[in-house]
Amino acid sequence: MTDDVNRLVAAGRALRTAAPYHLAATVRDVLCGHYGAENAEFLMVDYGLKVLQPVSAPADPAQAVPVHGSAAGRAFGAQQPFVMRDDDGRSWLHLPVTARGDRLGVLRVTLPPGARPEDDLTELAELARMLGHEVPPAERDTDFYEPARRTGRLTLAAEMQWQLLPARSSAGPEYALGAQLEPAYATFGDNFDWSASADRLLLYVTDGMGEGIDASLLTSLGINALRNARRAGVPIADQAALADQAVYAQYRGRAYLSVLLVDLELSSGRLQVVDAGSPRMLRLRDGAVTTVRLEPQLPLGMFEETDYTAQEVRLRPGDRLLFVSDGVHAVTAPGGEQYGERALARAFTATRLLPAADVPAAILRELGGHRGRPEPDDDALVVCLDWFGKQPMGR
Repeated sequence: MTDDVNRLVAAGRALRTAAPYHLAATVRDVLCGHYGAENAEFLMVDYGLKVLQPVSAPADPAQAVPVHGSAAGRAFGAQQPFVMRDDDGRSWLHLPVTARGDRLGVLRVTLPPGARPEDDLTELAELARMLGHEVPPAERDTDFYEPARRTGRLTLAAEMQWQLLPARSSAGPEYALGAQLEPAYATFGDNFDWSASADRLLLYVTDGMGEGIDASLLTSLGINALRNARRAGVPIADQAALADQAVYAQYRGRAYLSVLLVDLELSSGRLQVVDAGSPRMLRLRDGAVTTVRLEPQLPLGMFEETDYTAQEVRLRPGDRLLFVSDGVHAVTAPGGEQYGERALARAFTATRLLPAADVPAAILRELGGHRGRPEPDDDALVVCLDWFGKQPMGR
């Protein structure tokens, strides 16, 4: 083995054997001890996708770095290493920390004057990727990283919702996903869930009913009922029917759940969709946005033993889909003007050059301008899905 391979292998071993709460310190020790770094800091993105905060000092606002307009934010958004140098020759490397498309944050590495960061850039980027793959399993055993995800206290309902979510971005050879919820620190009913296999991607977009803990409990029941049915291998129409029965058995029609269920065959672009409520679906194809009209069916739990049917939609390689809750398309401006499909289509078109992971936050920022105030009155959920088409073997 070469020295470079030896030290990268040693770094991987150190991360795998580190205590769950010691990953950031371990990667700093590796970088300072084997790569000549002066310092290294792991910055995690907060729930609102507004700032990157060091895990070593999450409660210090002075050390938070904005996602927009900063070197670390540039690396986070582009998912590419970004290098800065000062007049004294000192270098700062900003390396995206990501696990299978889930963007966790940035590793910021300080190198002394005279160092040549380009010599080790590929290796250091791999080290940051290795860190990203160790963080999710570590978070199952410690709360050490949670403070860095927060700029304030979450409501109990929001705490329950964030713990229910899979991630905010994901990617595979045939697809890319991004999602975001607002208000990030006080959401209660809206939710999303997804699961990928070698040949399918299943996605649920949930528009919850009610407020506070009641809304969160309702959504938790519905999502877990859908997961239970999905993991039993039943088709999405039957998943909806089984979840409908679970919600009705608990609430007897007093509360119900609007869900859009999507089953994408990754090789063909064949989409099976069950529209059980109010979430909307838009498609961007060849620069043009259209609303995908679906057959409306009853929300889950409204009546006993409802039957559901799936509609088929065909995608083409390069298609982008947008899913939104009514907290997006039905929001009103101070003068009473509803946001509506036309404004949503304009915002969707304006984000066409962004990666899927960045689209939801960009649309929610534009929505805030229409609303005329930073925080929404209702949950607002946006999910973006890109389908690239069947990829050649070995890609």
